[in-house]
Amino acid sequence: MLLRPATLALCGALCLMPSMASAERDTTREAMERLEELLELRQEAGRLDHSEILPLILVAAAPRYEASQGWFEARALAALLRAFGDGGVRVCEACMRIRTTVGEGYLLQSSGPTALDEIVAFDERYRGQSAPARSAVWIEETQTGVALRIVDLRNGRVIFAGNIEPDLRSYSGTQRTYRLAEELERRARGESLTHAMFDLALYPGQHISLEWADQWGDTNSNLTGFVLSLYDPVLGVGASYHRVLPWLHMTLGAKLLLSVPTAVAQGIADADIDILDPVLTVTGLLRVPIGSSNFAGLLAISTNGEIGVGITLLNSTILPVLP
Repeated sequence: MLLRPATLALCGALCLMPSMASAERDTTREAMERLEELLELRQEAGRLDHSEILPLILVAAAPRYEASQGWFEARALAALLRAFGDGGVRVCEACMRIRTTVGEGYLLQSSGPTALDEIVAFDERYRGQSAPARSAVWIEETQTGVALRIVDLRNGRVIFAGNIEPDLRSYSGTQRTYRLAEELERRARGESLTHAMFDLALYPGQHISLEWADQWGDTNSNLTGFVLSLYDPVLGVGASYHRVLPWLHMTLGAKLLLSVPTAVAQGIADADIDILDPVLTVTGLLRVPIGSSNFAGLLAISTNGEIGVGITLLNSTILPVLP
C-alpha cells in the first residue's frame, strides 16, 4: 500500500523529534554554564553584593521541554550553589507546587506565580533560626537558553534579570543597550569621562603616542589631556585638545609636544641644538570611530613633515596602564 504525502511528512516529523529535543537540552546545558560564569563575573565586579542578596531562595526552576524535566531543577540549584556557596541558598519547594491556605470558614488552593509576601511567609515558617532571606530567584528554560530573575524580597526591586544563551548574543545586546542608555544620561548631565588612547600611525610617516584625555563640556564635545609621545617626537611629553564632531562622532584636534632629549641637550649646551627632533612639535589628528568597536581610523600630520595613516585604540584593555 502506498503512503500518502501527509503520512510521510508525519513520519518524518516523528523521526526528527528526538534529535530536536536533544538539541534543546544541549543548548540549555551550555546556557547554564554561561549563567554560572556570568554570576561569578558579576560578583567579582561587585555588582552582586552578598550582603544584599544572601540568603536567597530558589522559588522556581521551570523547564520548557520534556527532555529537561528530569534534570533542570537540580542543575539550576547546582548553578546557584556553585556561584554563591551552600550556606546562602535555599529552595522553596512549596512555591513550586499547589499551595493550600486554611482560614476561618474557607479553604483556598492556588497555583502559578508565587507572590513576594507568600515567599516571605514560607521562609519565615520553615527557616528556623536562620536569617531571613533577602532575595528570590526564578530560573526558566527558554527556546534559546535560560532566563534568570533575582528580586529583592524587602522591596520588590529587580536586582538582576536577563536571558542567557550559549553564545550570549541576546545578553550582549542587552548590555550594549544599557551601556548606551548610561552614556546618553552621562552626556545629558555633562559629566566628564576619562579616555585612554593609543595612536599608531605607521604609513607613510610615523606617529606613536599614548594619550589620557578628559571628555567634558555641556555636550561632552571637548577632549583635553596629557600625551606621552614615543615617536615624532621621540620621548616627548605635552598636552592635547580635540573637538568631537557630530558626523560619525569624529574627533579633530592637535597635540603640542616637547621633545625631552632636545630640551635636555639645549639646557646643557645653552644653545639651540636639535638632537632627534625640534624642541616643540605640533601634531594634528583626525580620528574616525570604526563602528561600535574600540578602534578608530587615524590621520596624523606633524610640523616635522610626517604624515601618517593608522589606527587608534580607544580605552583598550591591552594597554598596560588605564585611568
